Amino acid sequence: MARPGPVYVSVIGGYDVDEGVLVAAEEVGRRLAEQGAIVVTGGRTGVSEAAAKGAFEAGGTTIGILPGRDRSEANPYLTVAVATGIGLTRNALVAMNGDAVIALDGAFGTLSELAHALLDGTPVIGIGTWELHRPGDVQHGADAPVVNVRTAAEAVDAVFAVLGVPPITGR
Repeated sequence: MARPGPVYVSVIGGYDVDEGVLVAAEEVGRRLAEQGAIVVTGGRTGVSEAAAKGAFEAGGTTIGILPGRDRSEANPYLTVAVATGIGLTRNALVAMNGDAVIALDGAFGTLSELAHALLDGTPVIGIGTWELHRPGDVQHGADAPVVNVRTAAEAVDAVFAVLGVPPITGR
């Protein structure tokens, strides 16, 4: 579906992850920015910071939706830091502000963001994250609620493919 203006992509995942996940998140952010997408994150450390860093250093726009009221908890790679004061409830805002979501690794906070995205009908692409299905369902590939891919490049390509929006190149 064509959307007015730039594509917003929420990048979600854990804050206590291994170096390989951080490298992938940074590449996701960079590739999204190079394609003209705005990167939305939880605004603090881990996957959020790595994705924001990749996008910011590539000249992109980054938005962090913070759980607290203090903008100083934001990572240094945010163009816009939104202080909510609503704690982990902000996970819904992170997920629902993306036209699509890319999830990397993650624990229960990431799971809650995935649930909000899926409840809202937002496409979710995963790299090493939760594999979801209803009891008794066996869904794989494009039929699964979270479409899992292996690399940052595949994730970014999948976002633009599922949205049916051509990336903006030339950044």
